[in-house]
Formats: sequence, C-alpha cells, structure tokens
Amino acid sequence: MSRDQNIFVGLDIGTTKICCVVADVQPDGRVDIIGMGSRLSRGLKKGVVVDIEATRESMQQAIEEAEMMAGVQIGPVYAGISGAHIRCGNSHGVVAIRDREVTEYDVQRVWDAARAQPISADREILHVIPQKYKVDTTEVFKEPLGMSGTRLEASVHIITGAISSAQNIIKCANLCGLDVMTLIAEPLAAAEAVLTADEREHGVCLLDIGGGTTDIAIFSKGYIQHTAVLAIGGDHLTNDIAVGLRTPTWEAEQLKRTYGCALASMVSPDEVVEVPSIGERKARSLARHILAEILEPRVEELFTLVNREIVRSGFEHDIDAGIVLTGGSAITEGMVELAEEVFNKPVRRGNPQGIGGLVDVVDSPAFSTSVGLVLYASRYERRESSQYAVDDGGGVRSLFHRVRGWFSGIF
Repeated sequence: MSRDQNIFVGLDIGTTKICCVVADVQPDGRVDIIGMGSRLSRGLKKGVVVDIEATRESMQQAIEEAEMMAGVQIGPVYAGISGAHIRCGNSHGVVAIRDREVTEYDVQRVWDAARAQPISADREILHVIPQKYKVDTTEVFKEPLGMSGTRLEASVHIITGAISSAQNIIKCANLCGLDVMTLIAEPLAAAEAVLTADEREHGVCLLDIGGGTTDIAIFSKGYIQHTAVLAIGGDHLTNDIAVGLRTPTWEAEQLKRTYGCALASMVSPDEVVEVPSIGERKARSLARHILAEILEPRVEELFTLVNREIVRSGFEHDIDAGIVLTGGSAITEGMVELAEEVFNKPVRRGNPQGIGGLVDVVDSPAFSTSVGLVLYASRYERRESSQYAVDDGGGVRSLFHRVRGWFSGIF
C-alpha cells in the first residue's frame, strides 16, 4: 500500500493488550481518531516479546479490527517499545562556532558531540531529545541558528533500548505485513497524550501503569529530564487477588476492574462481592473491604518504588505540578487518593487529550499510549535524530537525521 501522508497508525504492544489506533491528521494539525482495534496480548512478558507467533496473532487481530473501523488498509505503523531494558541519560556537547554565527553545520557538530556516549553492543539509541542550547553565556530553548557567538553547547536526553527487543517487535509487525516506521519509547508517547504545556513547564512526573510495567517520565522547565521503566504493573495486583482469594486469574482481573479499590478506607464494610472459586466449587460472598486490603499494600509498594526512582533521578524537588497517573491500572478506584498520600503531591488521572474524531472510543487512561503514539509521530516524526527502520533482510538499522527546526513546538 502506498502511504497516505495524512494517515498515522500507532501500535501499542503491551503486556496486557495490543492496541492499534488509526488517526487522520488534518492540514491544520488536528488529529482525528478514525479507528481503533484492541485484543488481549499473548506472547509478551513485562513489555518484552517472548513468543513471536502468539504476539503476531494478537497483533493481527487488533490490526484487522482497526482496519475495519477506519476503512483503510494499514501498512506503515509507529510502534511503541517498553520494558525494563529501556535506559536513559542526559548528555552535554560543546563545539566552537566556526564563523561567529551559528549555522546548521554547527548544530550538527554539537549534536554529534552530545550523543557521543559509549553504549554496549547489544543496545541502540531510540531517541535523542534536545533540552536546550547555549550560545556563549546565553541559554536558548528554541532554535539557535543565526545567533552570534564563539561557543555552542547542547544538552540532550538520550533513551536507549535492547536491540533484540526492538528486532522482535519489528519481526512480529513484519509477519503481519506491517512496516515499522519508527519505534517510540512508550513513556514519551503517553506523555504526549496526557500532559499539558503548563505541567511540563512547572515540573510533572507521569506514571503510565500498564499490565507488566510502569513507565516514568519526568518533565521540568518545558522539556524531559528523566525516563525509566519499572518491571511491575497491574498484573501483580491481579496475581495477588488470585492467590489471596483463591480464584482463577481471569476472574481476579474482572474483580480488580469491577470492584477493586486501592485505598481500603474508601470502602464500606457492608459492601459484598461474589468471588468465583477454582474448579467446580461454588462462588463465595466476601466483603469488598478484603479485596481492597489485598490491593492497597501492593499499590503502595509500587508507588514507593516510583518515589525511590524519582529521588534517584535528582528531580524530586522539580515536580511542582505533581503526579499524573495514566494506563489501564490507573482506572482502579482509590489510585489517585493513595498516590497523594505516598507522594505528598497533587495527583490527577490522565486521559488522552488534544484529539478529535472518535474521541469516545479512546477516552480512557488505558489508551493513552496508543493515542500518544499517533500524536508523537504526526508532530515529531521528521524531527527525530534516531529512528528504526527495516532493511531488506528484515533486520534493524539506525538512521540518524540532523534536522533544522528540531525544537519548533517540541515539549
């Protein structure tokens, strides 16, 4: 299929579900959602592909559902990548300005200097995101071209991932007849869908709580400062319910979604839920309060681990706008209230925003990453300094782009 320049497809390959979102980007930049397909994910563990065929089958079903709703044939996609293998770091580069005025050549050289960090042979750069430039002693947060000076500095945020994880995602997509245009780190995608410009400016921490992982993205002064992925998510809550209440795992997931509450003090002692038993045993009636008492310690543990990561990043005092929770597990009642107790900061639940079209179809924190993938791709695809593409042999190669105007409108 020849690519329609107005159609962007985001493919969120998660531990719990695989979701495909199709968007039609209007000339004025408005992003209209025209299709969505979602299927239970089989073949992934903690955000990483562990079964190629099972992942391909789930992916194919989600793609077909999205194609039917949107009325288009899907070829190129922008796929998300997550997992505990995701790493980040901030880097700095300095060069002399050759002709006393910043040219595109100077910008390319300072980017080369900033990104020249040693990485192991099994890893690859996913993103190099500019934070700010400095011309002599003047900080520049947009485009430095044309400014006069003798010294140009650049600060960037670098995100890397395991090459094998990227290759497996691309292979699954190829088996479905898809071309992966770019792999996008899912913390960036979720942030694109739910964070406001004011939150990024004043400092905010985004928590995308999925089934197998929790993605963290910290913004301050308008640009990203830190990203991380923790190998813990909503599946851990489900497993605790299954073990604690002696119920099948899929029944535990339904109990969590329907009656779960992360803060036991919010549940009335008089509320009762039916808990299916394992095998042929009869269902039991249990106080909903017991379910909340199982969930609260695990959610508190998750938030405590996140808080440690925030402290480790060194930006705990820079997130004045507080915490934004998104992802499927953020829907659970009491998550916001418990988060406020643990972090001692304002907390809100984030839904996808900045979109048109079939808004009601994706109006849930569970689809923040899926929507964020098409938003990120449509706005920044030509401004990335690093992206994945598929070569003739089905492998992976890195394409490094030095693009003028990278900073225009970003974060």
